[in-house]
Amino acid sequence: MKITKISVYHQNLPLEHPYWLSGGRLKFEVLDATFVKIETDAGITGWGEGTPWGHTYVPAHGPGIRAGIETMAHAILGQDPRQLNHVERAMDLCLPGHLYAKAPVDLACWDIAGQAAGLSIADLLGGRDETGTWIASSVSSGAPDYMFGIIQSYRQMGYKSHSVKVGGDVEKDIERIRYLEEKRLPDERILYDVNRAWTRREASIVMNAVADLGITVEQPCETLDDIAALRQVTTTPISVDESLVTLQDATRIARDGLAEVFGIKLNRVGGLTKAARMRDVALAHGIQIYVMATGGSVLADTEAAILAQTIPMEFRLGTWACQDMLTVDIAPGQGARNVNGKLTVTDVAGHGIQPDEDTLGAPVAVHQV
Repeated sequence: MKITKISVYHQNLPLEHPYWLSGGRLKFEVLDATFVKIETDAGITGWGEGTPWGHTYVPAHGPGIRAGIETMAHAILGQDPRQLNHVERAMDLCLPGHLYAKAPVDLACWDIAGQAAGLSIADLLGGRDETGTWIASSVSSGAPDYMFGIIQSYRQMGYKSHSVKVGGDVEKDIERIRYLEEKRLPDERILYDVNRAWTRREASIVMNAVADLGITVEQPCETLDDIAALRQVTTTPISVDESLVTLQDATRIARDGLAEVFGIKLNRVGGLTKAARMRDVALAHGIQIYVMATGGSVLADTEAAILAQTIPMEFRLGTWACQDMLTVDIAPGQGARNVNGKLTVTDVAGHGIQPDEDTLGAPVAVHQV
């Protein structure tokens, strides 16, 4: 089997409400999504998606995905999509770095491999747990009562896990955390996500001030060096997210005991092939895991749910459903959807999603043999 054609689609995905993170310094209203359709000489077609969370959050942006695929297309065409390591190697040699540009190609190849084998991607990755994965809501920064109002709206949708955006003001963050912990239900989990907004000093003040609450803080500072320094002066559990980009990052975090939780974002790390290795490093070191898209449609959410359901329940903390924040649905009725606060993938071959090409419009680029 060989890849014969790569079609690239561009779609704007408007958010239902404006979204602030990192203490309110970053605002997002529309996501720039890229969808990739890979066709083969065996008549099997696979789909992938790459949707960064804007272009100011981390080093990734929508136009960069499309440019990256144009650069790599000649190296991808003619590859056997079932040989994921070969496709990965071809992309890495052709375009070092730029992992976010490789993620949609990787997912499309996994989709083809699953269809060819008659297996779900989760089963190809080691086996699917049928219990599903709790969805973590994404709560924008704001006043404590505003943030709690968002949590209440997600409770009505069945959510029991929440990712709350803090950062930017020490006193306000302490107030926010204590206020929300007072209102947290016994069966709820809240992850306090700083998105790198604190300095080392600010992080140590806030985390020590709320240490009695037993919370977990995600990405309190900019770098792994910052987190290593913070480790010496705080006891609050840490999740590493934006600083978890490569397998080398994962092994350092595990070896040096920098975090109790991995936040694996599939688009950022380059797709399922690379993310599965990070999963295995985490499991080998007793580290719990969130698996999420950086943003995007039901296709991106389903990809995250696929990997999440290959993780043993005691290590699987949650995923995300960005689709619940969008005004556009590119594949109505398909993929992993919120059911009582969980995303669950089935045993359908591949990932089972066929985007509506009328919604996507004409491809912005086509590469073929």
